[in-house]
Amino acid sequence: MEKTWIQIFGGFSITVGDQCYEHLPVKSRKGVSLLTYLMLRDGKPVSSQRLIREMWSAKTSCNPEGALKTMISRLRATLNDINDGLGGCIQSAQGSYCWQSGPDVRVDAIEFMRLLENLKIERDSGKKRAMYRRIQEIYQGDLGYTGDLVGGLIQTSWMHREYLEAMYAYVQMLREDGDQRGIRGVCRQGLRVDDQDAFFRVELARAECALDRQGKTETGCSRALPSRRGDAQPEETYHEAAAAGSALQSSLEAIRQELQRQEQAQDGPFFCDYVAFKEFYHVQVRSLERLGSTVFLGLIMVAGRNGGLSDVSRESAMAGLQEILRRNLRKGDIITRFSANTMAMLLPNVSFGTGGTVLERIETLFRAEYPSPHVVLHHRITPLGAG
Repeated sequence: MEKTWIQIFGGFSITVGDQCYEHLPVKSRKGVSLLTYLMLRDGKPVSSQRLIREMWSAKTSCNPEGALKTMISRLRATLNDINDGLGGCIQSAQGSYCWQSGPDVRVDAIEFMRLLENLKIERDSGKKRAMYRRIQEIYQGDLGYTGDLVGGLIQTSWMHREYLEAMYAYVQMLREDGDQRGIRGVCRQGLRVDDQDAFFRVELARAECALDRQGKTETGCSRALPSRRGDAQPEETYHEAAAAGSALQSSLEAIRQELQRQEQAQDGPFFCDYVAFKEFYHVQVRSLERLGSTVFLGLIMVAGRNGGLSDVSRESAMAGLQEILRRNLRKGDIITRFSANTMAMLLPNVSFGTGGTVLERIETLFRAEYPSPHVVLHHRITPLGAG
């Protein structure tokens, strides 16, 4: 069997030598979800009954056992078509199935999880840097085909959180090295994975400023204006005006398209920096009397149960809190990171009771999805006034 690389982060593909196969999800999305589930267990057997609960929970199937066997058979055949012998990685014994990669098969998520385990015991800083670089390379996005799994969202959220925590620690090491270019690269990729992450935004801005001070980045103003020797000729003036008009039209169209894309992509609450948040606050307050609306200010703070939290633990908890807010607050709610450990939000058109219930639900979801004996949340809510 030829050497094989399987990617399940940010999509699904199988690369054999120089040939990349991406058609498998099209043929069987549920099959890819099942394959992903087995790969994430990394050789641990999973009973047929558990697989059936994961794949067909709350759905009717007159013969789920038969459907599972048929799906496994088809997956093996498809994998063997891609690379002879690859289907043998799906092994079965005593009513259970497991994924065994073999010496010539590598899976990005399996390597990711092993790197996380090795980082916990590695003490050599050079080797840790190499591990962080490898995590950065292989994490190309969140798990793409877990939607058919009962616990798919939890697994995806866990992977996402572990990636963020690893990259936060990597940025800290790069900061100690003074490697601003490295920090910029990590943060740019991190924002492609999670474009609302405040840590990456702040560190990217710091790195860009540091590089700019060192004279190693272009400021966008390096092109010198031509020296003026008398008035411009009419033809030159015409061409300049035409070029300016064309540039304005192109910019107008680009901005319009960008705003439309952002509006279509924005399903939940609106995240912004604190400067913009204050402006939204003033707009909301001015609208209170005119529209008779109600707006509440809510705060959620991350704290240590028995003292302070490390930077990495705090950032990991804040990233998890932000993800829960994104999924559970409404379109029209406005959120900002007020401080290192506090999220602030404007909640329009709620009462004191319903606003408090919202924050209590957020806290309950956080404890369920990110259980930690060291992290607690505190929340407060207050009405905004026009005075």
